[in-house]
Amino acid sequence: MKALMTAWLGAVLLCFATLAQADLTIEITRGSDEATPIAVVPFAAEGEAPPEDVAQIVSDDLERSGFFAPLARDAMFERPSRSDGVRYGEWRALDVRYLVVGEVSRADDGYRIRYELLDVSGGRRLLGETVTAGGNELRGGAHFISDQVFEEITGIRGAFSTRIAYITAQGVSDDQQFGLYVADADGHNSQQVLESRLPILSPAWSPDGQKLAYVSFETERPAIYVQDLATGQRVRVSSFDGLNSAPAWSPDGRRLAMSLSRDGQPEIYVMTIADRSVERITNSSSIDTEPDWAPDGRSLLFTSDRSGGPQIYRHDLASGEQERLTFTGNYNARGRFAPDGEAIFLIHRSSSGYQVARQDLESGRLVTLSETRWDESPSVAPNGTMVIFATRQGDSGVLSAVSADGRASYRLPSAQGDVREPAWSPFLN
Repeated sequence: MKALMTAWLGAVLLCFATLAQADLTIEITRGSDEATPIAVVPFAAEGEAPPEDVAQIVSDDLERSGFFAPLARDAMFERPSRSDGVRYGEWRALDVRYLVVGEVSRADDGYRIRYELLDVSGGRRLLGETVTAGGNELRGGAHFISDQVFEEITGIRGAFSTRIAYITAQGVSDDQQFGLYVADADGHNSQQVLESRLPILSPAWSPDGQKLAYVSFETERPAIYVQDLATGQRVRVSSFDGLNSAPAWSPDGRRLAMSLSRDGQPEIYVMTIADRSVERITNSSSIDTEPDWAPDGRSLLFTSDRSGGPQIYRHDLASGEQERLTFTGNYNARGRFAPDGEAIFLIHRSSSGYQVARQDLESGRLVTLSETRWDESPSVAPNGTMVIFATRQGDSGVLSAVSADGRASYRLPSAQGDVREPAWSPFLN
């Protein structure tokens, strides 16, 4: 595993090691009626049983995507490990459309995972390969298999091998402790990046997945930091008087958009990271914040109250023209582009509360996706199929995710403390 090191003032970087107490767990809250039936047969084990159930991880990945409905293991009448042992007619009788079989064996440097994806209706093999995983990387190998299966069937690149960053808060009032974590997309293998007695906000992944930008109050005033996850090296890139908030990386990784109040009201600025020069993008008497880059890098989204309440606007970087995008309701904020640039995801206030919504940019049609009431901080998976966000469950802050069509959702609660401000990484391989 990669390692993080160093310490400073009241904030302490800890070793990049797994911290079980910070892991998140998956709770499926809504499945899609249109999910494709699939069976992931428990993988046979040659010799000693492996420490992770690879087939179960693959099944869980596919289920939480909302695209697939895995068959329960107790409904499987046979458990083949190779395609030549499959009786297709029996699986057709169970209405299974795809079948995943395989086996795990010990190797000198870890494990070998052999798997096959089978088309049940056609009685043919679609995929078959052997994956090598290090001794502690079985989960990573399973996520890789999930990615391959997902893409082969849907034509969409899988995002199960990605990661998420998030903030935790424990304690009350003046005795709170804040943590910045990264974890696998399913909440496992959590690793602490930063710990502080003062708030940490707005983590944002660099396009290459090697750095995080975030806001820290460790000097008792907000400043934006950029940290390399492999080395632990960090630099403070913005500490102007007033507000320094909401960093967002440009697609080429050379610039950061942010909200600064250095000249009065919070406005959108763009910083060139190499020389720390800043360019003011908006100039109004309103509050402008929460920037996000278009996938092509030619425009920025931002939230502004210039119309009397929070709404989402787009700024064209070439022409300087700005246009209002949201008109449904009197509160729309934290806009985030879909990876294809054809839609935005946002927080929309309706009669049911603050919820995650999707708006098509061509038609302007807005659709509410989540069923919770206190949603915030949406972040889109790099393949555009899911949105992760923060919400409330009882008295605790938790992370939830909803599919881009709203048909499937799941929750990622933590064993202790509030969880907030999620950020989904880009593709990492």
